Amino acid sequence: MTAGDLRKTLRYRWFIFWCLAFGYILVFFHRLCPAVVATDMMTDLHASGALIGFLSSAYFYPYALMQLPTGLLSDTWGPRRTITLFLCAACAGSVLLGLTTSPTGAIFGRLLVGLGVSTLFVCTLKILAEWFSIREFVTMTSILVAMGGVGSLSAATPLAVVSAGIGWRMSFVLVGLLTAVLAVLVWKIVRDRPADLGWPSPAEHATSGDPPIRLAEGIRQVVSLPAFWPLAAWFFFKYGIFTSFAGLWGGPYLMQVYGVTKARAGGVLSLVAVGMIVGSPLLGYLSNRVLKGRKPTLVLASLAMVAMTALLAFATDTLSLPVIGGLFFGFGVFASAIAVIGFACARELFPSRIAGTCLGLLNLFPFAGGALLQPLLGYILESHGKIGTAFTIGGYRRAFLVLFLSSLAALIASLFVKETLEKATAGREKGRPE
Repeated sequence: MTAGDLRKTLRYRWFIFWCLAFGYILVFFHRLCPAVVATDMMTDLHASGALIGFLSSAYFYPYALMQLPTGLLSDTWGPRRTITLFLCAACAGSVLLGLTTSPTGAIFGRLLVGLGVSTLFVCTLKILAEWFSIREFVTMTSILVAMGGVGSLSAATPLAVVSAGIGWRMSFVLVGLLTAVLAVLVWKIVRDRPADLGWPSPAEHATSGDPPIRLAEGIRQVVSLPAFWPLAAWFFFKYGIFTSFAGLWGGPYLMQVYGVTKARAGGVLSLVAVGMIVGSPLLGYLSNRVLKGRKPTLVLASLAMVAMTALLAFATDTLSLPVIGGLFFGFGVFASAIAVIGFACARELFPSRIAGTCLGLLNLFPFAGGALLQPLLGYILESHGKIGTAFTIGGYRRAFLVLFLSSLAALIASLFVKETLEKATAGREKGRPE
């Protein structure tokens, strides 16, 4: 290893990171965009609330199912190949979603989008584990999630403005074309590890002589560890809450209960993105420097979620718009940005040679939560009837009660999460590889 080679590694890894980070913008755009255009899609596709809930959640079914195969592909076939191939599917799905005239076609397009973007996050974490040290991992994941906040922001006011100008259909076609461009950039720029370019790696595990682990053995190691399951349950409920409210029904709630315009609703929804952008580095600093632990940070975020969903469930139609704006900001911090700490906890539980398998298996749970709760809330809203084309306050109140109960479940799960920061710190201080 020469100093010049190490400098090349440290410089080039930022090109890789920002290429993947811009991809994560698209992931979050697709995840949250239905909240802004849901009412337009309901009218244009002649769909009920339950059907729109299923259409939106169609993103999460392939996303959740692909997490374990993604871990396998990441550990064997390689992140670069995997991301490039699947982004092509996301491109096709987004274009189809924009051009179709039937709910069936829209659902299929949404399924393709969810499949196409399903591999990017886990594969990116795998690449970060190869190009960055453990000490840098939380910081880089924080920046990545903050870029997801930019994607959330683009799915709010910018989407509302663009869809008002060219329609929601052409907006999705345009995003599909941008996805194709990104696929080309990933193939040209990204490399799975510094060794692919003949450079040394700054990751601590680089000197480890451990052989690659088989998928079945990796899964066995992950699921047999008791500490994995409280973290998985926390992710299931926490992210199910986030995607159900901020990713779909929060927009119709603002427009139908409080009578705000689509453009203003997009502005309020953009506070979720601000919360993600601010919250990601803030929570990383809070965990590392102030609370000095992963578990207390997760518990604190879970308590905040209980308080916020309680306001939605028990004061559904009596909140002021500034308070509602604060809730959306809080969702960005405590229901989305907090994922940085959850994944850091998982990363510290297992060695890097099964990082893809571990993160892929864990990442199944948050999207399973979204796939369940989004249509469930749509069914509850539909079952309480409508006043004209708007759902009733009683329907929203009952739907948000489900979110409140889910936040209680997430809080209970967080109490059983195993602390991992001390273990990771001890390993670094001893100077031993994973």
